[in-house]
Amino acid sequence: MEDNSNRMGLAPLLGAAELARYLGVPVQTIYDWRVNGRGPRAYRVGKHLRFSAADVNAWLEARHERGASETGRKCRHR
Repeated sequence: MEDNSNRMGLAPLLGAAELARYLGVPVQTIYDWRVNGRGPRAYRVGKHLRFSAADVNAWLEARHERGASETGRKCRHR
């Protein structure tokens, strides 16, 4: 079956299970984050949640931690 989203110029949408696999977390974590307002933005399509790849990327970027090299500090190991 051909994916019509690219042909129509639409970004692909991920289901909760696909997002959980991508992030390496249990599906229940995706639903917990959503209930607590901590997860990426989602669309409700019928009874299903769908996540835009762009929204997931933006959500991840907002949670990016700055490493020692980005802050100009040296990393000290004990």
